[in-house]
Amino acid sequence: MKATVNRIPMVEKEMIPSLHFSHKDVLDNTEAQKKRLWDLNRASILGNGYHGKVEITFKTAEGDLKRVDTTVWAVDDKFMTLKGGCCIPTSSVVGVEFY
Repeated sequence: MKATVNRIPMVEKEMIPSLHFSHKDVLDNTEAQKKRLWDLNRASILGNGYHGKVEITFKTAEGDLKRVDTTVWAVDDKFMTLKGGCCIPTSSVVGVEFY
C-alpha cells in the first residue's frame, strides 16, 4: 500500500482572521452542501462533547485551498466558529476529515 501525502498547506487557526473569503459557495451541488453541514455539525458535537479535533479544508477568496487542524465549537448555515473564536464562512468549507 502506498502512502499519500496531502499537498494542501496546513495553516494555524490564529492565521484565519487575516484570510479573505468569497461570498460564493465553493460547493455547487445541493447534496454536497447538505453533507458539509451534516459533517460540520458532527464536528461541533465532537468538539463540544469530547474536545476532539478535525481537519477542515477550505478555500480562500483568492482560490487557494488551505487546511486547519482544530476543534469546532459552533456551526450554523453562515459561519463555523473554531476554538479560540476564529470563524470561517460555512460556504468556504470544502470538506471535513475525522480521525
